[in-house]
Parts: sequence; structure tokens; C-alpha cells
Amino acid sequence: MSPKTAGPPDGGWGWVVAAAAFSVNGLSYGVLRSLGLALPDLAEHFDRSAQDTAWVSALALAVQQAASPVGSALSTRWGARPVVMAGGVLTSLGFVFSAFAQSLLHLYLGLGLLAGCGWALAFAPALGTLSRYFSRRRVLAVGLALTGNGASSLLLAPALQLLLDTFGWRGALLLLGAVTFHLTPCGALLRPLALPGDPPAPPRGPLAALGLGLFKRRAFSVFALGTALIGGGYFIPYVHLAPHALDRGLGGYGAALVVAVAAVGDAGARLVCGWLADQGWVPLPRLLAVFGALTGLGLLAVGLVPSVGSDDSWGASLLAAAGAYGLSAGSYAPLVFGVLPGLVGIGGVVQATGLVMMLMSLGGLLGPPLSGFLRDETGDFTASFLMCSSFILSGSFIYMGLPRALPSCHPASPPPTPPPERGELLPVPTVVLLPPGGPQSTVEATC
Repeated sequence: MSPKTAGPPDGGWGWVVAAAAFSVNGLSYGVLRSLGLALPDLAEHFDRSAQDTAWVSALALAVQQAASPVGSALSTRWGARPVVMAGGVLTSLGFVFSAFAQSLLHLYLGLGLLAGCGWALAFAPALGTLSRYFSRRRVLAVGLALTGNGASSLLLAPALQLLLDTFGWRGALLLLGAVTFHLTPCGALLRPLALPGDPPAPPRGPLAALGLGLFKRRAFSVFALGTALIGGGYFIPYVHLAPHALDRGLGGYGAALVVAVAAVGDAGARLVCGWLADQGWVPLPRLLAVFGALTGLGLLAVGLVPSVGSDDSWGASLLAAAGAYGLSAGSYAPLVFGVLPGLVGIGGVVQATGLVMMLMSLGGLLGPPLSGFLRDETGDFTASFLMCSSFILSGSFIYMGLPRALPSCHPASPPPTPPPERGELLPVPTVVLLPPGGPQSTVEATC
């Protein structure tokens, strides 16, 4: 580790780390989001139902997130650089193995287990390391890194459809194995950083290394419950947005366009929301609850759009609903990780990131298969998207129990500069009311 600095550098090499985290996010969630385009080919080749093939993406999501605390613990002990590089090798091997699959079981093992474990070792350590490099511009940096998801989906959705049409699903998975191997050089860019809030020695024992003691904090427990509920519906569009577009009458490239539109809105909103959150005009927990609710409403609109007339139609209503969903989901994503340092402190942010991913894995495991089951029972994905919308709206309601999630008006003292990183939510700006007597009799209130 490098010598301890006075605080997060808020720039410098941190922007290189942000670029590395951008690539890690694109090569993990961006690939997962686009992978839904291959599910109809897999179902046709193996003669299995949509529910069975949905387990491929669901297992990859669930393993990636459930094993994220392990990636965080290994990163706390050995550093993020070797852990992320090892994750890149595992992910690539998972895709190469899956390209030669003879049954869905092989895909469960290759994409679900191997690639999922590789992504678990890469994503949480990379994002946790990025949070340590920034303070004032933390949410903006996290939002910039998380745009890798949308940018990768924008490029990979049409590219994967072209690969499927040209080489079949086996050739497409083999080429994706080569693409995901680029996680390894991304990990090499994660330079270690020592900060004053770090523990003097690495945690001893598995429970301490995983950071399970963070659940003793009431605010983090409320946040964990809301995040677990939102995870039940948040990742269903990753798997079934493209098949839903196909069911609504769009062709293969029309479905890819729907995914691309959602990805563009997602990517742009992450940057804008990151900048907005760093201004401090609205407390982060309040923004988290609002944009979580808007995400649920966006998915409700996606599920209720009518079918289009023919394969040649662009499906304007579905494109508009997908764009609205992308904007709201993109605004929600950086807030989930940006609020963590205020809840647990800078020293526990890497462990907290892994725990958040584990909590969302509960929904990532159950949501897509349940969505596929509803599709098989009802004949379309309308009920599936209504279900995932209800999960997300319920989790957003739970977020209202976080500190400063609801408006209040009470006397407040000016925030210290720079704000302390001790696990409490960072102070919000004060509204200064100037009475007729002049600035000498200023009354401060936080509303």
C-alpha cells in the first residue's frame, strides 16, 4: 500500500481508476444485459422453455452478486489489483467453456458459475476502489464508471445480434470470451490507496472480512432491505427486455434497438444524476427513493405497451417506455453506491459494496426465472413486468426510512469542510434565511 494521504485525492489517478471501473462495468453488466438476445436461440437449440433458459442469465447474475462479498474480502486482504485480474481470467474461461456446451447444464456451469464468479471478483473491488479515490465528486465518478453498462449495451446489443446471425450462438459466446478477457488489464490499473479511515490491519476471521458487522447499523439495515426488494425486479429487463420486444411484434434488430435505447438513456442519466447528487441540493437518500420509484413506474409502462402491427414497425411506444425506464434506472444506479460511504464510512465501503451486490443477488436469482415462468403461463411478459415493477416500488418505499429521505425543517449547524467520513450521511447544504436586521442575525435551517 502507498503512504496514507490526508484524504481521497478527488482526481489525479482516480480518473484512471474511473476509466478502469467503466470498462469493468461494461464487460460485466453490459454483457449480461445484451446476453438476453441469445436466449431464444438457446431455447430453440436445446428445445427448452423460456423459464429454463432464463436460468442461464439468472445464475450468472446471482453468482456474480452473491459472491461479491468474497471478492470484497479478498480485495481487503490482498488488494483489488490481483483480485480483479483473476476475475477477468475466470470470466473469459466461462464463456469459452460455454461455447462448447452440449446441454443447458454446461451453460449453467460455464456462464452461471465460472463467468459469475469472475464477475464477482472484478466488479465490487473495482467500484469500491473508485469510491476511495473521491469525496466531493464521488457520485459523479461512480456515475461515470456505471455508464460503462449503457455504453457497452449500446455497442454489444446490435453487435451480438450480428454475431448470432453470422456465427451462431457458439461462435458468439467464443468471441465474447475474448472480449471479457480485457477485464484483466483493467484490474492492473487499480493502484492501491491508503486513507486515514482505514483499519490498522486487515480484518481477521471470515465474518469480519465479509463485513457482516455493518448490519448492526440501523441505516444500513434499512438500506439493505430496500435494496434486496428492488433486486427482485431490477434485473428482469436485463434478461427479458429483448424477448418482450420480440413478443410485441418487433424483429431481431428492432428488439436490439429497444435494448440500445434503454442503454442510451441509462448511460446519460448516470452522468447527469451523478453531477446532480454531488451538488448537494437534495440529500442522497431522498434521490435514491425518488429515482427508485420512477424506475418501477418505467417498467410498469414497458409491460403495458401494446403489440406493434408488423415486424417492420419500429414500435414507438415500446421505444419511449424503454427510454423512460433507462433514464430512471440510470439515475438510480450511481446513488446506490454513492450513498454507501455516508452509511458505513470510507473504511468499510469496499465491504459494503460487496454486501449490496449479495443482497441484490437474491432478486437476481429469483426474478428472471419467475418472469420466465409467468411468460410460459400467460403467453407474454406483461405479468412479468408488472411483478418486477411492484418489487421495485416496494423497495423504494422502504428507502423512505433512511435518514434525510423525507423532507424536514429543523435548525442545523453549518457542515464542516471537508465533511467527515465516519459512517454518517454527509451533511446537506443549509438554506440561509436573512431577516430584515441583516446577516448578523442569520438563522439557519435545513429543509
